[in-house]
Amino acid sequence: MELVAIGRVRSPLTDRAEAPKQGDEGAPNAWIAFEPAVADALDGVAAGDELVVLTWLDRADRSVLRVHPRDDRTRPARGVFATRSPDRPNPIGLHRVRVLEVDGLRLRVADLEALDGTPVVDVKPVLRGVGERQRRGGPSDPAGYSSSGTRPAAHASRTGVTMRHASSASSACTDRPLCPPSTSSSTCT
Repeated sequence: MELVAIGRVRSPLTDRAEAPKQGDEGAPNAWIAFEPAVADALDGVAAGDELVVLTWLDRADRSVLRVHPRDDRTRPARGVFATRSPDRPNPIGLHRVRVLEVDGLRLRVADLEALDGTPVVDVKPVLRGVGERQRRGGPSDPAGYSSSGTRPAAHASRTGVTMRHASSASSACTDRPLCPPSTSSSTCT
């Protein structure tokens, strides 16, 4: 499996302790700056759109399996899969945002609680009813198959997770790494 950073969050939020738990709990407006290699993928995104942004929470603790929900010690500990904790084995962030502005390779968005520099790994429109999806030309096949019925080559099976930036296949885990700090190579397993 290969995971590619397609952009980075640009936000005034830099300290996890000061960031809201969810975007609609007071997150400041932020920018998502995309890599030039994915410029064509932004075609059709407009101000007012609601998107789901998937991030790689690169500062998360991947060894955590149980947490107190919302860091509230009065609540019983639960498994991370029953919470929205950023600390988890595969720290994928899921953020529902509203596009405020499109500026070339940048989107200004509301309700994004991710920290500055957080890698963005995908962006998808918020799904509405089936009728609206078909009218807007949205995803009619959530499995990702092309009209010919084949899966894109990017979905080929791999044994590890290689993380790299969209602009350069050779720049894996550079800048702020997507891989956990203990990983010295570009392959995270």
